[in-house]
Amino acid sequence: MQHSIWGYFIIVVGVVGISILLLFQDVTNTNEQNYYLTKEITEAAMLDAFDEVYYAVSDGKVAIDKEKFTESFIRRYAESMGLGKEITIKIYDIVEYPPKVSLTVGAKSTPLTFTGEEFNIVNKIDAILETRY
Repeated sequence: MQHSIWGYFIIVVGVVGISILLLFQDVTNTNEQNYYLTKEITEAAMLDAFDEVYYAVSDGKVAIDKEKFTESFIRRYAESMGLGKEITIKIYDIVEYPPKVSLTVGAKSTPLTFTGEEFNIVNKIDAILETRY
């Protein structure tokens, strides 16, 4: 009987610990996490939007498709960010040739109930696709 109570205690402490970790993960929002997430998703979306037809016709010039980039970026960012965050994506400029993208991503934190503070993190990315094909 004594060993089963310790087993229940360990399970309850584990569930409480995981709940606390998930709460802090949802509340915290760091600039470094958002910057690297935006950077990696921008690069992946630019590679997804690579225009193979233009590459074949124009003797090896690399270009991207605006619509494909926008769709891929928003889809990837929505999948990666999760449901609990409010994000604002502003795409300022997409140049198809040479491939260049300028955008900002703003993330709003969920306010803490005991302090009532909330903050915004805005990351600006200017990306140029440089690859060897």
